[in-house]
Amino acid sequence: MIDRRLLLVHAHPDDETIGTGATMARYVAEGAHVTLVTCTLGEEGEVIPEELAHLAATEDDVLGDHRIGELAAACAALGVEDHRFLGGPGRWRDSGMMGVASNDRPGAFWRADVDEAAGELVKVIREVRPQVLVTYDENGHYGHPDHIQAHRVSRRAFELAADPGFGEGEPWRIAKFYHTATPRSVLARSNEALRAAGPPFTLQEVDDMPFGDADDIVTTEIDARPWAGRKAAAMRAHRTQITVSEPWFALSNGIGQEIRGVEHYVLAIGERGPAVPGPPVEAGGLGEPHVRENDLFAGIH
Repeated sequence: MIDRRLLLVHAHPDDETIGTGATMARYVAEGAHVTLVTCTLGEEGEVIPEELAHLAATEDDVLGDHRIGELAAACAALGVEDHRFLGGPGRWRDSGMMGVASNDRPGAFWRADVDEAAGELVKVIREVRPQVLVTYDENGHYGHPDHIQAHRVSRRAFELAADPGFGEGEPWRIAKFYHTATPRSVLARSNEALRAAGPPFTLQEVDDMPFGDADDIVTTEIDARPWAGRKAAAMRAHRTQITVSEPWFALSNGIGQEIRGVEHYVLAIGERGPAVPGPPVEAGGLGEPHVRENDLFAGIH
């Protein structure tokens, strides 16, 4: 077996847990080296608990400092020991949602020079030498400027890391580049369960959600349900941002989402591994009709 090394690039603290937490916990448990790079401190996040309201976005960015601790606790819950902030803590700032004034604030990640930020990521890539890189798609999964920028920076670093004429250190070519994904069929099934469960969270129809992927573009399905408890614990660590009521969670909008132990991806670059059917319902599986890759490292030799 290869010495498996996985690199994930996320925009803010909590993104890593919501989208890829179960995957990270599974690969750590299986002995892979998992590296997480977070691009900002999440200074513009909306604070949920009233007793922590004093942390809400201020000029001195106390929320960002607080979220460093939340992220450390979440990584501990997932078993991730190798975490870095891109360029160091606070090098780039949370830009806020698209179209708000903080997009134009000095130091906002949305304003970062892509090659400069990619150069910082190249340093990590050449040190860690991962076979697999995971980040968002071109739309940042749901249009957040920092997620879009994380994609741009990751894609550029993927190229530059393999270029012997760029920077210092030995060039390294990553074998597989993935985008996170959420199949619409999964969202619909989750909504059915949430509708039956009722409170404490509200429900948003799938067609009104700002994210969701056509099932036929999703190439990869990671079954990490045995580690869903670790994902839930990591969500609880992000107390300013996430409310947890298993098997559900909600952000500041109060809209319920499932704490999914099966996480999905789209292979954007690289050789796709063997596609296999998911486990049938009678074997404790989801009974998915899709035949997909079931390992991010599949096909790498």
